[in-house]
Amino acid sequence: MNRGRIIIGGFAALLAALVVPLSQAPASPNQPPPHTAPWPDLGSGQSPGERRSSFDLSPELQRGVSAAQIREQQRRLDAALAALAPQRRGTADAYVLTIALDSDPVFAREAREAARVLSARYGAQGRTLTLAGPDGTRDDAPHGSISALLMTLHHLGTVMDGKEDVLVLYTTSHGSDIGLAYHYGDSGYGILAPAKLKAALEEAGIRRRVLILSACFSGVFVPALASPDTAILTAAASTRSSFGCVAENDWTYYGDALINRALRQPVSLDEAARMAGRSVAEWEAKARFLASLPQVSIGPEVGTWLPALEAGKPRIASAPVGRPAFAE
Repeated sequence: MNRGRIIIGGFAALLAALVVPLSQAPASPNQPPPHTAPWPDLGSGQSPGERRSSFDLSPELQRGVSAAQIREQQRRLDAALAALAPQRRGTADAYVLTIALDSDPVFAREAREAARVLSARYGAQGRTLTLAGPDGTRDDAPHGSISALLMTLHHLGTVMDGKEDVLVLYTTSHGSDIGLAYHYGDSGYGILAPAKLKAALEEAGIRRRVLILSACFSGVFVPALASPDTAILTAAASTRSSFGCVAENDWTYYGDALINRALRQPVSLDEAARMAGRSVAEWEAKARFLASLPQVSIGPEVGTWLPALEAGKPRIASAPVGRPAFAE
């Protein structure tokens, strides 16, 4: 399934296709809220240039959310942040953050399993946090949102040593040519723009970064986030869609190829990226989809610290879990 393109002035047209009937409303707290209402116009009355400038500021809208729900999410986030282990002086610790920015349960499932895979690979037990809504079986984490992501990054900046520790960030959601789409049921909407994510990382003082962005058009983040100490892997080029975001899936194409398969192998990050790219290209060709063209950008200084961090990579390959994103 095409993950969809959100263009300036075209939110409603795209996301109307993601709306499901009200009769499919969640039956239990562990069921994710469906998308039933049209995406609101976050740039009403503006010229195209003004709208793009507005979206670059990463607007976020919450509507119909009770005070009790707001307090519960803040309580969850505060507890999760407080539980993170401190960094160890003289040791390059990895802090893993995975986030599902859309309430379609495929993203929550992917974010949870990505946290397990990345935490094991980078020795980040006790230093791993997932922001994700209910996935049909559980609702036990702070929900993913733009504000939750920004607050978490700010907190990590107070916990990590910016000169030696590493942030491993995995995001999964729908995307657009202006950023990542935040869409939670009918109550949460927004766009996380490349400029905003760059500013948040810089404000937090997080210099060493492994950033994995799984969404349509996620290549738009590469120019803004590239730096000597940053490795960026994206599911698609800046002009291409990615695939596999059907709500009932356990994985998107890119998440399955990179997280569920390649990073479970005893290979380096750059080789895992190449393996994932080959798998995605093969699946897309068989499905007759336009190639998503996953992107890889690894800064020249990454090689001075990543090999030590990857010393804990798997010695023996482990089997993928869940239903494959592409049915052979």
